[in-house]
Formats: sequence, structure tokens, C-alpha cells
Amino acid sequence: MKKFSFQLESVMNFKNQRLENKKAEHARTIAMVNAQNEKIDCLIEKFKCVNCEFNEKKMSGIAIIEAMEYSGFLYKLEVEIQQEKVHLEELKIKEEEKRAEVVEVKIETSTLEKLKEKKLEAYHKEVQKSEELYIEEFVSRSL
Repeated sequence: MKKFSFQLESVMNFKNQRLENKKAEHARTIAMVNAQNEKIDCLIEKFKCVNCEFNEKKMSGIAIIEAMEYSGFLYKLEVEIQQEKVHLEELKIKEEEKRAEVVEVKIETSTLEKLKEKKLEAYHKEVQKSEELYIEEFVSRSL
């Protein structure tokens, strides 16, 4: 009997390659989200340090010009943190889209894999029937 071959093997290979590409894109997006979180954490930490320093200088006495500089810098950091949070939300939306794409392609590939399994199972049953017929024919000729 002829060897098993799945007619949609090239399609399945293409889908698997596409799945790997989508997973890689998703991983890159997750890395971008994580990097953005770290950037925000660093900015928040910087804000806390500068604010603490500003409070200490206020307690010990500070020039008005220097106080205005601190206030301006703290305001600038607050605005930057808010902008980075907006960017983070955009990245999270992009990450969700990439995740949905991965799921969609995974469904496509799993459908083809299940089809291949069914075809292979049918092939094995056919081979088994063929072997049983051959054995029956061999036994009936031997008698």
C-alpha cells in the first residue's frame, strides 16, 4: 500500500510558520510593554526622590527661585509620567490585538492538525484492513 501523505501539508506548514511569526510579534510587543512599565517605574522613582529632596530643602530653607525650579521639574516629570502611561495603554491594546491574532492562527493550525490526524487514522484503518485481507487470503490459500 502507498505511503501516507497529507494533501494539505504545505498549507499546514505555511500556517505553522505564520503562527511562529505571530508568536514572535506578540513576544516583541510584550517586551515593549514590559520595557514601558520599567520606564514608568523609573520615572515614578525619580519623581519620588526629587520630591523627597525638595521637601527636605523646604524644611531647611530654600530660595524661591530654587523652589520654583523644583516645582517646574516635578511638574515636568508628572506630565512625562502621564504621557508614558498613555503610551503604555496603547502598547497594551496592541498586545491584546497580537494575542488575538495568535489565537486566531492557532485555531487555524489546530484545525488542520486535527484533519491530518483524522486522515492518518483513516489511513491506518485502511492499512489494517488491507493486511487482514492479505492474511485471510494467505490462510485460505494455505488450506
